[in-house]
Amino acid sequence: MEGTNRFNSIDEYIIQFPEEVQEILKTIRTVIKNAAPDAEEKISYQMPTFALYGNLVHFAAYKKHIGLYPTSSAISAFEYALSDYKRSKGAVQFPLNKPIPYELITEIVTFRVEENKKKKAAGELKKKK
Repeated sequence: MEGTNRFNSIDEYIIQFPEEVQEILKTIRTVIKNAAPDAEEKISYQMPTFALYGNLVHFAAYKKHIGLYPTSSAISAFEYALSDYKRSKGAVQFPLNKPIPYELITEIVTFRVEENKKKKAAGELKKKK
């Protein structure tokens, strides 16, 4: 990932990468859009981000992997499914030399949508009391 560039859109972010990486990033973007059709696209932390009642997921391309940042709760919830990948508290790395698990990304994003909807609903309940 280029450290000095500033991006205003996901398109600007994607275009900086080699064509084969662009294709992966475009597919991830589509997968996330399909799993969270009401989410807003933006750049946050200089990464492509989807937000719905708060940030849902960020993703970014690096020299040897795609990073997906779905929060620590999603990493914990999908710990078994992510066991083959390098991961940290809130991130997982999908190596570029292996197939990207798009179905798993769909499941993770769907999980995050439900999680944010519950948080929003809980917040609204607190306001009414």
